[in-house]
Amino acid sequence: MANYTSSLPDSVLSKLSEMAQKLKVPKNQIIERAVDKYLTEIERQMYIRAFKQISGDKDILAMAEEGMEEYVTALDDWDEKG
Repeated sequence: MANYTSSLPDSVLSKLSEMAQKLKVPKNQIIERAVDKYLTEIERQMYIRAFKQISGDKDILAMAEEGMEEYVTALDDWDEKG
């Protein structure tokens, strides 16, 4: 595990210290979980934004619809065999 040093505003550090005492966990554990959750949310928002941008692209939409037709056909074939 790598070390990282950073500065935090006094108010944030105070809240962090209080919460760490209440939860009886080290401050670095709270920071690690918070950063991980935040980064996951950023990735999710980027995915949503990319999807919205792509959804307006007529070429991409046509490709997706064509792919869905093939998927439905494959499911129908599978149902007939099963």
